[in-house]
Amino acid sequence: MSTAENLRQTATTVVNNLEGSIFLGGRWQHGSSERTIPVTSVSDDAELGSLKAASTEDVDRAYERAESAQREWAEKSPAERATVLNQAADILERRRDEVAALLRVEAGSTLVKCDIEIGSAIGITREAATFPSRMQGTLHPSGFPGKENRVYREPRGVVTVISPWNFPLHLAIRSVSPALAVGNAVVLKPASDTPVVGGLLIAQIFEEAGLPEGVLSVLPGSGSEIGDYLVEHKTPAMISFTGSTPVGQRLGALAIQGHTKHLALELGGNAPVVVLDDADINGAVNGALMSAFLHQGQICMAGNRIIVQSEIYDKFVERFVERVKDLPVGDSTEDDTIIGPIINNSQLESVTELVESARKQGATPAYCGEVSGRSVGPQVFSDVTEDMDIATHEIFGPAIGILKASTEEEALRMANNTEFGLSSAVFTRDVQRGVRFARGIKAGMTHVNDSTVNDEPHVMFGGEKNSGIGRFNGEHAIEDFTTLHWVGVRDEMGPVPF
Repeated sequence: MSTAENLRQTATTVVNNLEGSIFLGGRWQHGSSERTIPVTSVSDDAELGSLKAASTEDVDRAYERAESAQREWAEKSPAERATVLNQAADILERRRDEVAALLRVEAGSTLVKCDIEIGSAIGITREAATFPSRMQGTLHPSGFPGKENRVYREPRGVVTVISPWNFPLHLAIRSVSPALAVGNAVVLKPASDTPVVGGLLIAQIFEEAGLPEGVLSVLPGSGSEIGDYLVEHKTPAMISFTGSTPVGQRLGALAIQGHTKHLALELGGNAPVVVLDDADINGAVNGALMSAFLHQGQICMAGNRIIVQSEIYDKFVERFVERVKDLPVGDSTEDDTIIGPIINNSQLESVTELVESARKQGATPAYCGEVSGRSVGPQVFSDVTEDMDIATHEIFGPAIGILKASTEEEALRMANNTEFGLSSAVFTRDVQRGVRFARGIKAGMTHVNDSTVNDEPHVMFGGEKNSGIGRFNGEHAIEDFTTLHWVGVRDEMGPVPF
């Protein structure tokens, strides 16, 4: 049996062994919606199974069970909650082959991207297992005699997580594991393109890890049917959303109407990769390749623009194209594939429209790979200007434009000429020059002599401007998924001034 056939068989077996279409408050059942969600292979749309989608009635029941179970979960000792998180990480390790098969078949992940994503999900969950013992409060003196001010760090209550299809396991776990670790209950809605690896698989893992019933629900469903309802509902205290900027802005507005909720939004990006005139060109080419083409560029942190100083522009373009020509394009179930298929036809259309607009607007096609079905070879354009669509829009596909800057100052201005501010990178042999440049970029994250695509479980992650609000990972996740409660304490009430 070939690798592709083995992966397909493994993924199909996992889907067929699901005990239900939704995981409602710790119980497997079928959704009560009239809609179904097909579970398909990205490469050829072959159906692996079908799920009965969740309805608004299922949402009500999930929230009811979450509210009921959350307080008891929060009262568990730090060691008890940490044990569940560590066991979940162990199960992820043990089921790595099944998880990988789902990522490669259902999500279209290449082998390289798959290994990165699974490792990241395990790392996040192990980091989250340390959170229960890191929820530190503070003591403050009082201006009133005999009084003590205590500030307790407490879970928010019920957290709603809405996760995307591009890194479905990682980007769901990134919110689910920390939220659970600090004592919240969670209701997760995975993307309809990846309902199993981005949702129901996570339910299986935490169920096996010993998470009490009711603390986690996973509700695959149509965004048009339950998406707004999940956010508008009175129960959740927090909404954690990862996805496009327009959708995130709309959900953010809904979240503060009627029942004001805390928000963590990780939205779109337009990451610049800046190559200064003293850069190691080979290193910069490697960094730009990783930034632009990992997972077909379907990453919020993906390098969207390469800005190169004029002195080395032609040499950089030449070497970059040389490397791009050698990138294997094909089915994500083939081990040597670097650029796999686009997730769906809608995304394919968006990418091909941007490529066509680059041609029409006067960019030079430096190298354009073959397009066959949803398989898109790398598309590289030089002589790109700041006003072209390929420079201003988030691409989310294997295409990149290369812009020329006459000076370092112009390169910085060009890097900041965007509504987004998630990730970015700068290449230079002078590290201190790189740090100075990095601090001038208006973004949440900038990497010197490294790819724009970086994520470590213990280091903050998040963006500025239209790339979102809030910070994920490490102590910043503890802060976002908890709230502070001031408890003023006196032995007895003293006199009052009236």
